[in-house]
Amino acid sequence: MIAAGRGAVVVAIGAGTYRPLFPPSPNEAQIAVAAFSMDKTPATNAELLAFVKAHPEWRRDRIARIFAEPTYLTHWASADALGDAKPDQPALNVSWFAARAYCSSRGMRLPTEAEWEHAAAASNTSADGANDGAWRAEILSVYSRPSPQVLPSVGGKTNFWGVSDLHGLVWEWVVDFGNATSAFASGADRMRFCGATAAGASDATDFAAFERVAFRTSLHASYAMKNLGFRCAR
Repeated sequence: MIAAGRGAVVVAIGAGTYRPLFPPSPNEAQIAVAAFSMDKTPATNAELLAFVKAHPEWRRDRIARIFAEPTYLTHWASADALGDAKPDQPALNVSWFAARAYCSSRGMRLPTEAEWEHAAAASNTSADGANDGAWRAEILSVYSRPSPQVLPSVGGKTNFWGVSDLHGLVWEWVVDFGNATSAFASGADRMRFCGATAAGASDATDFAAFERVAFRTSLHASYAMKNLGFRCAR
């Protein structure tokens, strides 16, 4: 692990294979993922506040509306003060544009969907928890619980790579969140949005992955939601 500014810690993720729930084509049932690095935790309120102060064009009272809807950073007391929002809670109500700008300011970027899913596929003891029934049941249980009224601090239990909070704390932006829809812009749409969806999935038992795909297909880059955060990669 290495420190990466503003207190962030970056973790190395080894190369591996991403198996899309809905492969874009028969030749893409498995996608190679090169080694990369990722923040250990989602970006926090304190980290985003430091960014906003250094880049005031991203304040909620100055940001161009095309880059964020009116809910952007509304959980803060003001444009440059957290108020009741805790410094070490995950930063929420952040648009894709703002998250991308924050990562760029650190010389990083948002992770790709393949990178995020590859990192999130690791169990506590293995780089690939696909065949770990107990771990998959635990993840599904996490997804079935409603978000708490007050979010905990970042830095929960880590997985095999040393990354934490990938499941159950907040949803997270990926740079290519639109892939989930564009990959099925043809007649395969009926497999995604109708009752036959599961029949076209690579693993019809991976219910948590279904939830992530469904969530990403609902997003627009300007959305700022109270359960949507982000972390950076490179």
